[in-house]
Amino acid sequence: MSPRVDLFDASNVHEYTWPDTEYGLYAKRFLLPMLKHGSELYVRNVRTRLLILSIDGIPVPITVNDSEYDNSYVCSPYTHYVSYAKQELDLLGNRMLIASLGALLSGIGVLLKRASFNRIVHVNNWLLSTNLFPALAEEQWEAALDKLLAAFPDHAIAFRSLNPSLNARELDRLGSRKCRLVPSRQIYLLRTDDSNFGNAKSRWLLKRDDALADKHGYEKVDASGMTDEDVPRIAELYRMLYLEKYSFYNPQFSERLLEEALREGTLELFGYRRNGRLDAVLGFYARNGAMTTPLFGYDTSLPQELGLYRMLSSLLIELARDRGLLLHESSGAAQFKRNRGAVAEIEYTAVHIRHLPLSRRWCWSALEWLLVRIGVPLLRKYKL
Repeated sequence: MSPRVDLFDASNVHEYTWPDTEYGLYAKRFLLPMLKHGSELYVRNVRTRLLILSIDGIPVPITVNDSEYDNSYVCSPYTHYVSYAKQELDLLGNRMLIASLGALLSGIGVLLKRASFNRIVHVNNWLLSTNLFPALAEEQWEAALDKLLAAFPDHAIAFRSLNPSLNARELDRLGSRKCRLVPSRQIYLLRTDDSNFGNAKSRWLLKRDDALADKHGYEKVDASGMTDEDVPRIAELYRMLYLEKYSFYNPQFSERLLEEALREGTLELFGYRRNGRLDAVLGFYARNGAMTTPLFGYDTSLPQELGLYRMLSSLLIELARDRGLLLHESSGAAQFKRNRGAVAEIEYTAVHIRHLPLSRRWCWSALEWLLVRIGVPLLRKYKL
C-alpha cells in the first residue's frame, strides 16, 4: 500500500488529527501557533508560507517561498550561499582570497536572482539552524517528494540539514531520485556514547571548563528555575551572541517563541545564573538519537575570562552524555569543538530541480559544481 500524503495549511489544519505520540505532540506544540499566527511573530526575519505535510499521518513542516531575498538562511538559499557566505569570508584571513571570492559571490548573486533562486519549498523546515529529521521509511520520503512536485511544479524542492552520519538513507534515496546534493556548511558532530569518550586532552579541557561555574559563583538552572520574567534576558543573550557577534542572518527568535519554548518545552532550556541574573542560556531538542542546540547565548559584555561559552559548551556535552545522544554542534568555533572531541562533516541540501526549465536548473548545478570543487576544499583547508 502506497503511503498517504496530504497537505494542510492554516485554513484546513482543523481537519488534521495530530498523532498522539511524543513526536506528534511536540510538532503540534511547536508548529500549530506558527501556522495560525504566521512565522514572523516567532522568527522576525522569516517571511514564509508554512504548511503541514502529513505522511501517513506523521506531520512534517514545509515552507514555501518565491523570493524574500532578505529572509534568514533557514528559508532563503540566496541568504545562505551569497549574503551569509560573504560575511564568513573574513574567517579565511587572506585579503586577496577574500576580495576574489567576494567579487565572485556578488556576480553569482545577480545571476541567482535572475534565475528565481529563492522560489523553493523546504521540506522538514522547523525554522531552526539545524533540522533533525523524523524517522520515516524511504518510500514515505519518496511519496512526499512526489506530492510536493505535483503541488508546486514551479518550485525547487529542498531538504536542508542532511549529513552522512545521521541521514545516509535519505541522502542515498534522494540522490537516486536525481536530487542535486549541494554542500551547505561544515558541521561538527560529537559522539558521547563511547566509553572511551574523547582523548586525554579533550577530557582535561572539559573538566577544566566544567569547573568554571563554581569558580565564578554561577548556579546551573533548568527551565524549572526560569520564569517569564527571564524571557527578555534570554532573548538578549541570544541576540548578543548569535546575531550581534555572528550574523543577523541567523534566525531572529522573538520573545513569543521563547515564552512558548519555556512554557511548552519545545526547547529544553538550561543556563547559568549569578546574583539572581541569567548570564548564559542554551536550548536544545532531541530526535532519533541526536540532539542540537538552536538557542545558545551569553552576555558578551562580561569579561572573557569568566568562560561563559566554555561553561555552556561543557554543560551541553554533559547533557548529551547523560542521555547517550550524538551531539550535533552545528558550525562555527571549529578549533574549539575539535579540541573537545568533535569531528567535522559536510552538511548538504538535497534539491530536486529536474522538473524546472533549464533557465532555473543551471544555477543549482553550477553551485553544486563550485562548492564541491572550491567551497568544500576551502572549508577543510582552513578548518572552518
